[in-house]
Amino acid sequence: MMNINLIRKRYQSHPYHIVDPSPWPIASSFAMLVVMLAAVMYMHGFNYGGYLLNLGIILISTVMAFWFRDVVVEGTYLGNHTEEVKRGLTIGFALFIVSEIMAFLSVFWAYFHSSLVPAVEIGGVWPPLGIPVLDPFAIPLLNTILLLSSGAFITFAHHAIIKGNRRSAILGTILTLLFAIIFTGLQGYEYSEAGFTIADSVYGTVFFASTGLHGLHVIVGTIFIGVQFVRLLNHHITTTHHVGLESAIAYWHFVDVVWLFLYAFVYLWSAPNL
Repeated sequence: MMNINLIRKRYQSHPYHIVDPSPWPIASSFAMLVVMLAAVMYMHGFNYGGYLLNLGIILISTVMAFWFRDVVVEGTYLGNHTEEVKRGLTIGFALFIVSEIMAFLSVFWAYFHSSLVPAVEIGGVWPPLGIPVLDPFAIPLLNTILLLSSGAFITFAHHAIIKGNRRSAILGTILTLLFAIIFTGLQGYEYSEAGFTIADSVYGTVFFASTGLHGLHVIVGTIFIGVQFVRLLNHHITTTHHVGLESAIAYWHFVDVVWLFLYAFVYLWSAPNL
């Protein structure tokens, strides 16, 4: 890597990374188009819509794996991630988090629009009559403890990396992944035991849309941290080279904060006895 940096300084008068032509942006666009069309076909009962949706998800996962592999190679082995490049990556990821905030804002907007002034079609009350609301002090409370604890452990791992304590960083990351997997399992169990579905009035729709979107982000965040864990085991992450880990931690804290809002409004506020 030192020789590569010396060559770059000799022939390149700026600290930025000029990215080589890549097939992954257009490939990811095509894969997302497949997922969108397949999702519409599946929701409208078209034949083979579910199979096509699974194919689209596999395509996206494959493209992302190859794309992120290239980014890891560029940053870890080729030394292309200079301080300026890392600053740009951090700003770009921050903007991505802002876009995610907007996505969840739209879901919360739908929730508050339906709950603050309940329509006469659902009895003029919230939650609607006949909806067996989930107990907020059962699985949702346990999941809150798990998710906040996982956030604390990944922060512990981050500080351990900065201090050069690799053993503690590995331990903190393992506990984070463990709690994340348990959270996802409990969320799936809660869905299976719920006395209503996404088609049961607007409450069922906004409940599953909000918690389901969050659950999807938990799964993505778990994979994100899992990749960083593998990189940590392979000595890719050091005290000065850990932008990927910091991005994963920022994403995970975003997931934590969103869950607090979900727990406060979707679970606690909707509980009839509170």
